[in-house]
Amino acid sequence: MKLFKPTLIALALVAVVGCNEKAVEEVKAPVLDTEVQKQAYGLGASIGMYMQRNLEEHDKLGLTLDKELIVRGFVDSIDGKAVIEKEEIQALLMNLDASMKEKQQAAAIAASESSLADGAKFLADNAKQEGVTVTESGIQYEVLTAGEGDTPLATDTVKVHYKGTFLNGEEFDSSYKRGEPAVFPLNRVIKGWTEGVQLMPLGAKYKFTIPSDLAYGPNGNPPSIPGNSVLQFEIELLEIQKADAAPKADGHDHAAH
Repeated sequence: MKLFKPTLIALALVAVVGCNEKAVEEVKAPVLDTEVQKQAYGLGASIGMYMQRNLEEHDKLGLTLDKELIVRGFVDSIDGKAVIEKEEIQALLMNLDASMKEKQQAAAIAASESSLADGAKFLADNAKQEGVTVTESGIQYEVLTAGEGDTPLATDTVKVHYKGTFLNGEEFDSSYKRGEPAVFPLNRVIKGWTEGVQLMPLGAKYKFTIPSDLAYGPNGNPPSIPGNSVLQFEIELLEIQKADAAPKADGHDHAAH
């Protein structure tokens, strides 16, 4: 990430010295010869990066704020010349925060409803694909690699490698990327995993498509998994540890409750 947002720096210069757009383009780079100069610039850059993330979130929700006024308010407050009193500012920001939360909730509901419709269509289409088996509960799975060992019980602890993706192929979790398998009790994960992994012989690798009601349901698993998400997992069963000899879960897996 860049240390500063060029647009915000330009706006700051406009607010401070009243330059026109052409003059702003000719402003020289900041002098950063000493540690103190770099610290000062870094403090400003840190504030700018925070504001950049904040403004992006506002823009997504249709609450676009005037950047020039933000910079002007910043500069005026540093000089002790803010034109709005502190108490009013606090009330204004509380109202802005309330508007943000209201819009975030509305966006989450809309996304959840969209996920529900998209998921239902995907499940119906995927169930017709060659090699896909559908369980009574609605879990869909494909055998990628057949295993030959025992199958685990819900009370067992398993060691697996896995990756989890949304229906668009975007990956949200992967033990492969962490560089180590996940270990967890099979009865302490989402229902789709508890049921699905019990179908797998030791050494097998399956691809599961798990309906949202057997995953994280309408609430999802914020911030990474939206509500009503149908999820896909490729799971490789590496080891089965019986309940009386199983260690504690490592806590890394996304499938845990």
